[in-house]
Amino acid sequence: MPSERTFMPAAGRDVFLPLYDPFMSLFGFRKIQQVLVDQAGLQPNHRVLDVGCGTGTFAVLIKRLHPDIDVVALDPDSKALARGERKAKKAGTSIQFDRGFSDALPYDAGTFDRVFSSMMFHHLRKSEKETTLREVRRVLKPGGRLEFVDFVISNRHGLLARMLHPQQFLADNADARLVEMMTRAGFTLARQVNYRDTVFGRTGFYQAA
Repeated sequence: MPSERTFMPAAGRDVFLPLYDPFMSLFGFRKIQQVLVDQAGLQPNHRVLDVGCGTGTFAVLIKRLHPDIDVVALDPDSKALARGERKAKKAGTSIQFDRGFSDALPYDAGTFDRVFSSMMFHHLRKSEKETTLREVRRVLKPGGRLEFVDFVISNRHGLLARMLHPQQFLADNADARLVEMMTRAGFTLARQVNYRDTVFGRTGFYQAA
């Protein structure tokens, strides 16, 4: 059960959760999420999963931009999910919020046309990352895709990210390593499609099918 496992909250610490949304907006991560939605090529009647949804802002954005698709949002943090549910209700959007972990997705195989991972992957330990990617591959429909954005660490980028998150959580988010992990998880087409620089370091955009 989710309550029996530990996890890193969306804001790194529970005490920072009320500041998470203003923080993300202030430092430009909302624009990054818009780019991620645009690259996904969403179609009417698609069913999508936002894995590690945090406070639900990204899930609400997807639903607002594409009201004719079915959006499911998953996170282990009950406090963040409660905020997400309130946010969706206020926005007048219908989103299914589920509590669970990314490496044990509570969905049948072949359920989703798209799975989104938005600034979540660096919260995971290495073993959880690889299992998460296999789980994402499992729940995607034939022809479905993973749409992914996260920090990409290099010698010149990521100082603030390293200050906020343990180094061992960020170490695998380095250029080709992400593509390699996606390929090992069973994706046959995994590639970086874009990048953006932020004050927290470089973010890389990926697709995998």
